[in-house]
Amino acid sequence: MSLTSRTGTRRTTRRTALLAVPAAILLALVPSSASAYPNPGTVTGATVVHDPTMIRTSSGQYLLYATGGGISNRASADRIAFSGGADAFSSRPGWWRTYSSVPEAWAPDISFHGGKYLMYYSVSTFRSQNSAIGLATSTTGRPGSWTDQGIVYTSRSSNDYNAIDPNLFVDDDGKWWLSFGSFWTGIKMIQINPSTGKQLSSNVTRYSLASGPTSTGAVEAPYIVKRNGYYYLFASYDTCCAGVNSTYKVKVGRATSITGPYRDKNGVAMMNNGGTPVLESHGRYIGPGGQSIMKDGDSDLIVYHYYDGQANGTPKLGINLLNWSSGWPVAY
Repeated sequence: MSLTSRTGTRRTTRRTALLAVPAAILLALVPSSASAYPNPGTVTGATVVHDPTMIRTSSGQYLLYATGGGISNRASADRIAFSGGADAFSSRPGWWRTYSSVPEAWAPDISFHGGKYLMYYSVSTFRSQNSAIGLATSTTGRPGSWTDQGIVYTSRSSNDYNAIDPNLFVDDDGKWWLSFGSFWTGIKMIQINPSTGKQLSSNVTRYSLASGPTSTGAVEAPYIVKRNGYYYLFASYDTCCAGVNSTYKVKVGRATSITGPYRDKNGVAMMNNGGTPVLESHGRYIGPGGQSIMKDGDSDLIVYHYYDGQANGTPKLGINLLNWSSGWPVAY
């Protein structure tokens, strides 16, 4: 989501060693304080990002895409030093203007399936449910190589949900699912046809997975992974995009079925504003969220943005490892 198109009250606009990663990177990811939440690992270069999603290519390069423009890009050889690159789209699809006058895209989600890279993303306008989720594909994943496949799902003012912040999950049985949502009645999910990347015509159910506080409805940015027989739903809660005044945080719940119900560590349903905290503000690291989860080697990373209290609230890239030994993800 564009930082100029969002407010703090409503957003409309992812064993502890890594097999193929140098030890220096691991040391950089160890928390430097004994606080309840870890500091992000060391990253350098082009690290001003929002709603990051990252993947590692077969050549070992890390490709990161984020909110803004024609979907902004960063790249890294070692997951520490990042350089800026061209946007995913060299020219922005014409249909975007139906949903954004800018136009620009928000909150991409990159994955690799069936021999190609897929990127779901959203297009919308500030404080509007006139929103759409789009899909693009690429054989390399690199900027300028993406072919837009058009609209996947939409919302409008008469709906009780907002079609932004998509995340694709492919289950062990080969079924594809897309979660999405921001404010209103919360996080939703639809089933996807693997052949088209769009909604499965034989199942048009829209499932409800999580809702935010009744006063604000502030929940968005879903991301689902499966670990140890459970489905885990990560989501961002509370106030985003207010710089040092942001109260964004990441919470998680788990379920035995992809469509829920998701509950936190204390058994509270995420449909009732439940969720076990994973990352919250501490020190200079304010409002962490917009997260994605990435498997690198045999470890998981949580990739997110935070607002830097020592840089006037500039949004920056955060990366931490996740430990699952307790049955719940713990960032470190």
